[in-house]
Amino acid sequence: MNHWYTKLIAIVLGLALVITWSSCRKDFDYSPSSGNLEFSKDTVFLDTIFTNIGSSTYTLKVYNRSSDDILVPFIGLESGQNSSYRLNVDGMAGKEFTNIPLLAKDSLFVFIETTFDVAQTFENEFLYTDDIIFGNGSNAQEIPLVTLVKDAVFLYPRELSDGTKETLVLGLDEEGNEISIEGFLLEPDELQFTNEKPYVIYGYAAVPDGNTLSIEAGARIHFHKNSGLIVSSGASLLVNGLLSEDQELLENEVIFEGDRLESSYANEPGQWGTIWLREGSINNSISYLTLKNATVGLRVEGDDLLTTPTLTLTNSQIYNSLDTNLWAIKASVVAENMVLGGAGNISFHANSGGKYRFAHCTLANYWNNGFRSGVTLALDNFIQSTTGETITRDLENADFINCIIDGTQSIELSLQQDTNAAFNFSFRNCLLRFNDSNNQFTDNPLFNFEDTGLYENIIFNSEPDFTKPFENQFQIGANSAALDAADSNIVPPILSDILGVNRTLNPDIGAYENLADN
Repeated sequence: MNHWYTKLIAIVLGLALVITWSSCRKDFDYSPSSGNLEFSKDTVFLDTIFTNIGSSTYTLKVYNRSSDDILVPFIGLESGQNSSYRLNVDGMAGKEFTNIPLLAKDSLFVFIETTFDVAQTFENEFLYTDDIIFGNGSNAQEIPLVTLVKDAVFLYPRELSDGTKETLVLGLDEEGNEISIEGFLLEPDELQFTNEKPYVIYGYAAVPDGNTLSIEAGARIHFHKNSGLIVSSGASLLVNGLLSEDQELLENEVIFEGDRLESSYANEPGQWGTIWLREGSINNSISYLTLKNATVGLRVEGDDLLTTPTLTLTNSQIYNSLDTNLWAIKASVVAENMVLGGAGNISFHANSGGKYRFAHCTLANYWNNGFRSGVTLALDNFIQSTTGETITRDLENADFINCIIDGTQSIELSLQQDTNAAFNFSFRNCLLRFNDSNNQFTDNPLFNFEDTGLYENIIFNSEPDFTKPFENQFQIGANSAALDAADSNIVPPILSDILGVNRTLNPDIGAYENLADN
């Protein structure tokens, strides 16, 4: 018994000595860094951020290519604790670190973030830089950090005395309870959006009854997650964009998009909510607007009179909405030179009747962000209430003249009629994607393509020859079936395309003229 006890004690003591020796030897196993580190990037660009909004996290990988285990004596920001950058070095957060071990042929990760207050400068845009230092003295190595910071006008709900946020009441549910959303009414001095600074909106900004929100050419409006714009009954929205010379910068275009400016968010759908023109809003007009990456781009609700257009849309484009680009409910919409691109559900849904006139428009759903649940164009004259009741309204007219209706599916048109209400529509000189290979619509009178009162001069299932349809670029090429196929005698005439190109002679179908013809 004593023999085994003595042997066990010896083993334990032996292990303890090994562990102690290993711990003591740790510092001696590492050589000081000699400045031969290698990096995954020679400069870390943190894209563009708004003042006081944190950036995404960016990664720098640091390599020890040598055969020796080394100790990096210092890793930190040149500006020290005063820097607006933040680091995380192999799981440790801070701005300065000492004696960081790095094994032979191994690497470590440095994660970088920043938040900067542009009020520290006198500029609306400020290039903020710093350096990460690796090592000391003559062996120090530097990696520059670069971020463009923009000043902005921030609009958001007030915080109330009870700690809650200001809300907007949207109506009552079936039990008489208020339906509310986090939001606020725009003040009189907030009803003119200029192009001097971008606007960043948190929650839903509402245009009050009897007021007009005017947005001037070149303005940039950014919406935070679950945010948007509501135009109340009796209120109006005027988007006064102009044609831009540079089609990449879109310097005169008005742009609605999310508030994340990093390149990884450039084509991320569903970043924000919607622009909601509520029932009773009047004289809404949008010209040269690009609206992208919303959940529902434009939700337009008409009244029961429809004596004047709820909305007039010209020379604008809406694309990459998570659900629907343009959702019109018993509304009256006039659209010219309009582009409705990819959407996770429907590009244009004319829902529950209304009045619609689309001329020289391109509707093309080349959604590539996963499964698409709907078609490019859907027309119906009914809606289901929350109680399951079907409410019908007349589709007084839905006329599509010189339009492209296209997409990645074999059938891109849905027509659904409740016979208890009118259902009037027509297509003239249109390119239409409708390949009913299974003959499921053969006996449906809505799809009687021999009826010239409904379909006249239609080009079926032919190639529009779009430039980059999966990137929502729908200019047409020299092989497009749309070339010279438009009706040139429409009233009123539309003398130029969305880019200002003349279309008085032999016009093309859609929002764009082929440049080779001009």
